[in-house]
Amino acid sequence: MPVPEKFLMRGLLHGFYWFDEGLHKSLAAGGWPQLSRTQSMVMINLIDGIRRPSDLARAIGVSRQAIQRTLMEMERDGLVHLVPDPEDGRAKIVEASTDGKGINATALRTIVLMEAELERRLGKKAVSELRKALYADWGPVVLAARTAGSPGPSANRPQRSRWRKSNL
Repeated sequence: MPVPEKFLMRGLLHGFYWFDEGLHKSLAAGGWPQLSRTQSMVMINLIDGIRRPSDLARAIGVSRQAIQRTLMEMERDGLVHLVPDPEDGRAKIVEASTDGKGINATALRTIVLMEAELERRLGKKAVSELRKALYADWGPVVLAARTAGSPGPSANRPQRSRWRKSNL
């Protein structure tokens, strides 16, 4: 099946990259340390109020082990603190440190400026409509139905027999 030249997910991803690259360049120009994409996603999610490591992992799309490793690096670098969760003594939550709050403040100012630049380039109405569409309730995620003649991946793979000790 040919891939459409302008499908929506591709455009959303390119838009995300545009903002992320601008954000990283702005932070570097402001003297802040270089963040990995996962670290910048943690900071954005903290702004959104997501503070439990398991929720951060789910939101970002990484494993719990990967988020723990990232959070340990960020804590070592002085960007976040892991503190006891007041609602669950067995769990930890993530808080931005003083430097982390500074990065967030710089990031928010940068995003406002980037949105203004986007309005200049695309027009105020286009950006307003984009914001409206992105913040609309899209409903629950659904599994797209297979089209006729699209049997799925298992039809392309040879069938394997189950190997059991009893087959010996």
